[in-house]
Order: sequence, then structure tokens, then C-alpha cells
Amino acid sequence: MIFCSLKSISRAILVAAAASPLAWWAVGGSIGEEIRTSPNAVVELFTSQGCASCPPADELLGELSARRNVVALAYHVDYWDYIGWADTFADPAYSDLQRSYASSWGKSRIYTPQLIINGTRGLVGSRRAEIEEALSEAELPLEVGLIYADGVLAVRIGGNEDYPESSIWLVTYRSEADVDISRGENRGHSITYVQIVTSRQVLGMWEPKQGAALRLPLSDVLSGESDGVAIVVQQQKDGLPGPIIGAALFEM
Repeated sequence: MIFCSLKSISRAILVAAAASPLAWWAVGGSIGEEIRTSPNAVVELFTSQGCASCPPADELLGELSARRNVVALAYHVDYWDYIGWADTFADPAYSDLQRSYASSWGKSRIYTPQLIINGTRGLVGSRRAEIEEALSEAELPLEVGLIYADGVLAVRIGGNEDYPESSIWLVTYRSEADVDISRGENRGHSITYVQIVTSRQVLGMWEPKQGAALRLPLSDVLSGESDGVAIVVQQQKDGLPGPIIGAALFEM
């Protein structure tokens, strides 16, 4: 087949922030930590361990995640679990997110692997040439600045009145994991997965005139095996996900 078809952060402080140059808001902490503040694209891969067509897309996402101008996220869906292997990273909320994207585009069909770029364009996640072409045209107009110090991740987002009020999303992820699959379409394979989303929640709203600033205590944000955080500023359309206009990444 070509493709398979078909914590609240109570201590986060959100305050108004004046629109100002943010070049200095790209400061890391100790060696081994990574901050990525000026990406051109957020790529969201909807994938499943139970889909035979997904491993090439999972591998491609690994390549994309190494690029400094890309924030890569993998959402593992649960709607293929019935065919023999329950995805160990799947969450029904991620399947619902993919359905919401489809609804926002007036579509009803979802599939894996699907790669969504900046919340506006969905492609088959293994079609490298199409993805590279789309990435060459991608841009994120809003700069999201980060500073990490003393266990706290400070986020500052400048204002820009060319864009409407948008949601600020906190997405945590696990940077890498190997999975031995013993049943289903990928049985007998050991597959390396990257940028595995472990949680997604809205922190507040970005205001076009004032911007926003917040402080996140990472001991509250990162739990279990999560070791990375993405901040995503995304417009909403009638309660459905719209274009992503800014993003940044921090990884331990």
C-alpha cells in the first residue's frame, strides 16, 4: 500500500510583553542543551507503529529534526491499534488533532503517514521531494525568544499587528526511542522514533499588539522520559487549528 488511510502548568506566568527585538532571547544554559528560536517551519508527522508505510516517514522526520530551521514533532495516532499492534506512544487526542486539521480544510479523511507543515498543508509523510519543495517556501513570521536559566525556561514573543490573536501551545516530547515491534504490519522490526509528542496543552493567548511573555519551571513541565519542549503559536479557525505563525524549541 502507498499509505494507510482512513498537566496543566499552574506555575506558568503569562504577562504582556512589549514588541521589541528578540535577538538576545536565544540563550542556552549548560552544554548539551539546545535552543532553536528562528525556524522556518513546524512539521507535524501523524504516524503509527502499526502502519507499514510509516517507517520511511519516521526516518525522514529524523533527518528533518536535525535541521536548525525546523521544529519537528511526531504525533502517534491510535486508530490503527486494532490491526494487531497497539502503538506504545499513541494518544486518542493526537488522532483528534489530525481530524481537526482535516475538518479545518473541509475534509473528512485522515491517513498515515501525514506530514503537516506550518498548520496549513498536509502531505504524504514519505514523499521527500514534495516535502522539500514545501519547506523551501515555508516561513514563520513571528519570532519566539527563549532563555533557560536555573531550571526555568523564559519565553518572550513580540507583537505583530499583521496577525490575529493566537493560541500559545506547549508541546513536550521525547527526543528518541527504539521500539521492538512483535505484531502487526511492522512485526519483527526494531524502529527508532524521534520527536515523540508526550503532551500538548494551551498556555494562553498571544496578543498582536502586546505580544506575550511567560516563565516555565521545567521540573513541572518535563516529566517521565520527556526531554524537549516546543512552543507553538497557532491561529484558530472556528475552534479548529489554523496556520502556525511562530515556534521555538528547547531540548535538554
